[in-house]
Amino acid sequence: MVDESSGKQDLKALSPDDLAKLMERWGEPGFRARQILRWLYQSGAREFQEMTNLSLALRQRLGEEFRIGCLKVVGRERSADGTQKFLFELEDGCRIESVLIRDEDRLTACISSQVGCPLGCAFCRTGQDGYRRDLLAREIVGQILALQEETREGSADGERITNLVFMGMGDPLLNLKAVKEALDLILSQCALCFSPRRVTLSTVGLVPGLAEVGRWGLKVKLAISLNAADDLTRSNLMSINRKYPIAAILSACKAFPLPRGQRITFEYVMIAGMNDRAKDAEALAAILRGLPCKINLIPLNEWPGCTLRPSTPEAVEAFQRILIDHHYTALTRKSKGADIAAACGLLAGRPSHG
Repeated sequence: MVDESSGKQDLKALSPDDLAKLMERWGEPGFRARQILRWLYQSGAREFQEMTNLSLALRQRLGEEFRIGCLKVVGRERSADGTQKFLFELEDGCRIESVLIRDEDRLTACISSQVGCPLGCAFCRTGQDGYRRDLLAREIVGQILALQEETREGSADGERITNLVFMGMGDPLLNLKAVKEALDLILSQCALCFSPRRVTLSTVGLVPGLAEVGRWGLKVKLAISLNAADDLTRSNLMSINRKYPIAAILSACKAFPLPRGQRITFEYVMIAGMNDRAKDAEALAAILRGLPCKINLIPLNEWPGCTLRPSTPEAVEAFQRILIDHHYTALTRKSKGADIAAACGLLAGRPSHG
């Protein structure tokens, strides 16, 4: 059990560079930092004494000055379709949710970047209770470590998470510093070892953030929550559109340094009578012309108090057909975990029955 009241700093609060500098100050060889990173992020060590390729003296010194933090799981729910939702309590008592989604040969972790969300999109449950704070990098990465441990314990064949999506609570582009620090660990060969092609950042389209992520050069995938093809409709659904309208978002997308062969995903929540008509599909096809992209159509997931209604399957199919006729890749994303409030737009930082 990790003693959070010890007053010691969490070793996971140190970046790889910070850890390397610490080892240098302590007179340790350069490879020590890499060894410690592997113990923390690949082996899931919770005690310094587990780090058996470190000297006893180094392990003791680490234990005297640091602790190894981990997220506290306070709730687990499993959907009829196999989706799992986890409720984590952070050291300050805040709570967040993360989701594990199984789909054929993929196991995707949907992780949060904020406690709550300040954006208040009309179709999204997460923002209805407001925003508490940004997550720290170690809290973002901690979700992945905890989910991987849960998976390992529940699987006889050592199943591993294959994909990561920043589509949980919050918008990752509102928390750029911590998200960048987390991505450095997620992509590091000494830490979590994910390919950037298997990591997706999903955002409402915060234009300055898009430019910043482009400058990182990390080659992670990008998803834009668009949900309308005209500013009036989008502003009614997403108040952030008044600050960053569709033309500004699409301009930022065109300037984004996409790796060769990679496309931007545009997410489109299908809402009856608001954005699901034939003219909406035609308008969407027109504004996305020339952008390397694909479109995910997501029937609205309803929640208590939501005044919007999901499009009918027939409306979704007709909308999709128009996009395909315009030579777009348009997929209908099947919602998973809706029965435990784990589907898109339903995370609220508390059990589904609470």
